[in-house]
Amino acid sequence: MAAPQRTQRKNAKIMKCKDPQIIKRSDELSYRVIGAAMEVHRRLGPGLIEPIYEEFLCHELALRKIPFEKQKPLSIVYKNFRLDCGYRLDIVVDKLVILELKSVERITPLHEAQLRTYLKLSGTWLGLLMNFNVILLKKGIHRIVN
Repeated sequence: MAAPQRTQRKNAKIMKCKDPQIIKRSDELSYRVIGAAMEVHRRLGPGLIEPIYEEFLCHELALRKIPFEKQKPLSIVYKNFRLDCGYRLDIVVDKLVILELKSVERITPLHEAQLRTYLKLSGTWLGLLMNFNVILLKKGIHRIVN
């Protein structure tokens, strides 16, 4: 029982250390990004491959003047050893929110773990895991916090 309590305290400590302005800005951006993703999904529907949704979501973000980086490289650092191994984040919105896009039958715990790892490695607070292969996009959006 002691281990879960330590984990809870550790997580609470991390949340207290976060800048409230960053949290507020990330939340605002996530709301705008979800709106953009819903527009893309409303027009295209489910069933296409991930790169199609990525291209059109980037186009929609640009139309809405939401700053983003597409296919941003992610280095891995382990004990001061840096490895540039080809990992890329699908979309990073205003350096605050990572978007991990999928077009799969269902989101699995492995997909969620992947985004959690990206958040941890990049030092980013908020991520949105978006599965476009659903009838209603709101059922395909998972908000994950580091």
